[in-house]
Amino acid sequence: MRYDILTRAATASLLLVAASSHANESRDVEMHFVSDEGVEESIGTITLEDTEHGLLLTPDLSGIAPGIYGFHVHQEASCEPGENDAGEMAAAQKAGGHYDPEDTGRHEGPYGEGHLGDLPVLTANQEEKATLPVLAPRLSLDDMSGRSLMIHAGGDNYSDEPEPLGGGGGRMACGVVES
Repeated sequence: MRYDILTRAATASLLLVAASSHANESRDVEMHFVSDEGVEESIGTITLEDTEHGLLLTPDLSGIAPGIYGFHVHQEASCEPGENDAGEMAAAQKAGGHYDPEDTGRHEGPYGEGHLGDLPVLTANQEEKATLPVLAPRLSLDDMSGRSLMIHAGGDNYSDEPEPLGGGGGRMACGVVES
């Protein structure tokens, strides 16, 4: 019940933000499931749009199990697999780490002073759809060229404790933001 109320409140707030947007430009990013073998089927798009309050990301995704997922901007424009720190092939490793132009080395969430690539969590509903917009107040469309969007297999606590990078886990879906 509490989750449903919070989801409705967040949706209403973000719809107001979207309605007050003065942006003329938007960009659609096609998202794909990823694995250690490569880029797989498309799951939909995420529309990026500048607003007076930051970057609005509006997903139109399907086929995602209900839940809350870590969501980030990654440094490189790639969703291809690569070797992880353990020397094993892993999904979307060529996307690099979280977008962190100030080299803070900290995961503090979308409102903290860490990685600029830290986004609010992505939520998938009981119909396996993710359509709830999220707002990244410290980003703009200009920051996104040549980057990738990443959905992680787990949630995100916006901290490096008790697990690094919010405990989001493996890379589940990815999309390249074209220049």
